Formats: sequence, C-alpha cells, structure tokens
Amino acid sequence: MADMRDELANALSNADPVRRAQIQMHKPLPKRFYKDVTVGLASGGDHSVLLDGRPVRTPARNTLSVPTVALAELLSAEWTAQVDVIDPAKMPITRLVNTAIDGVKPDIRAVFDDILNFSGTDLLCYRAEQPEGLVERQSLQWDPILTWAAETFGARFILAEGIMHQTQPQTALTAYADALRPYATPFGLASLHTITTLTGSALLAMAFAEKRLSAEEAWTLAHLDEDWQIEHWGTDDEAFQRRENRWKEMQAATSAFDALRPL
Repeated sequence: MADMRDELANALSNADPVRRAQIQMHKPLPKRFYKDVTVGLASGGDHSVLLDGRPVRTPARNTLSVPTVALAELLSAEWTAQVDVIDPAKMPITRLVNTAIDGVKPDIRAVFDDILNFSGTDLLCYRAEQPEGLVERQSLQWDPILTWAAETFGARFILAEGIMHQTQPQTALTAYADALRPYATPFGLASLHTITTLTGSALLAMAFAEKRLSAEEAWTLAHLDEDWQIEHWGTDDEAFQRRENRWKEMQAATSAFDALRPL
C-alpha cells in the first residue's frame, strides 16, 4: 500500500503539465486501491480526505488537509470519481492543494511577490495599435476593470501600446499588494497564482477574488485578443484542445478559491 501511495504522489507532484503527461505515458496508471472516500477532521481544525479511513498524503508526505469543508468535499469528489484507475490528470484540485501545502506554505512571500510582479506587466495594460476594431474592443471590455481597480484600491495602472515594456507606478503596485494581502494564505495564493498565470492578468485574478467578475467573465476577458483572431482567421483542433485543458485548470482554481470563502 505504501508503494502505491508513493507512486501516486509522484504522478501528482510535477507542476509541469507536459512532464506530468510524460510520466503518466511511461507508467501504467495505478489501480484504485480504496473503497470508501470520506472527509474527516485533521489537526488544527482542518479537514482531510480519508481513503478507507486513512488520510491522503501530499508528495512531501504532509497530510492532505484544507481549512474548509467545502474544499475538502471538492477533493473528496475527485478521489471518488476515480473508477478503475487513478488518473492524476483528472484531479486538478488535488494537484492545486498539493502545491499549496508543499510549495506555497513554506514560501508564501515568493508566491505573493510573483503575483505582484504579474501586475507590473498585466495583460490589460498592453493594448493593440491596430486594427481599429480590436483597439475598440480592448478599450470597451478592459477599461472598466482598470477603472474599478483605480476606484476600489487606488491602483492606477498606465497603458502601453504594443509590446514595449511600461514601468508601472510604485503607488499602483503598492495598492495592488495591499489588495492582495487579505488573500495571502497558502490556498488563497495557490488559487490566485494559477488564475493569474492562466489569464496573464493579476488584475483579472483580483477582480474574480473580489467578485467583480465571474470565472467565465475573467476567462473571456483574458482571451479577448485570441477570440478576435479566431473570429477573423479561425483556429485549429490542437489550439482548441489546449485552451480547453487550460480552462479546466481555471475552473479548478476558481472552484477551490470559492470553496475557501466564508459561508
């Protein structure tokens, strides 16, 4: 049993989805070795997932425990959904929680700073010079989020055309950092970091956290440029599948974050 759990932990641990896929291609998926999945109390009042009464461990051998019942139930649902074999590719919330416990918790500041760095080169601040239709669409759909950030947090970001780097005012970055601070927990930052990297926008991640945008709205705004290209030149099956896979990761991150919210 211990060996099976170690193999499973290794398959779930790699942060690179391509590497995870390579690992899984070269190894047969482990068979489901448990019958019952339940949620139990862990130390400190947290909630853990139990397989036949035994707690699940992270790749670093920590207990897979979370601060809310809602998040524990999302984890439990993933483990329950495994039928004949255990497929880590279909367990994005478990991977996210592993990352929060093993990676973010020991170095919260580094993850906080990484999200803050994203705000300094935020997708919403870089605008197309042409065509006119795309310029207008960016202004119509992205400007309200920048206005909201300025009015809500005092975070006033500067726009740039093209891809030339625009240094943002320190006052804007400081204001964003102040807005991010209430979410500076291992699970909150793990979720928001995933949303930020998937969308290319710390502002969209914050707008989701503050309930200014839904997950679907944030995702649509993040793909405004891509959707413009698709409308005019189409797409291909491979690009479509990549986007679908990333959307599943987005759904996992936003669902996990929502499960952390107070009832």
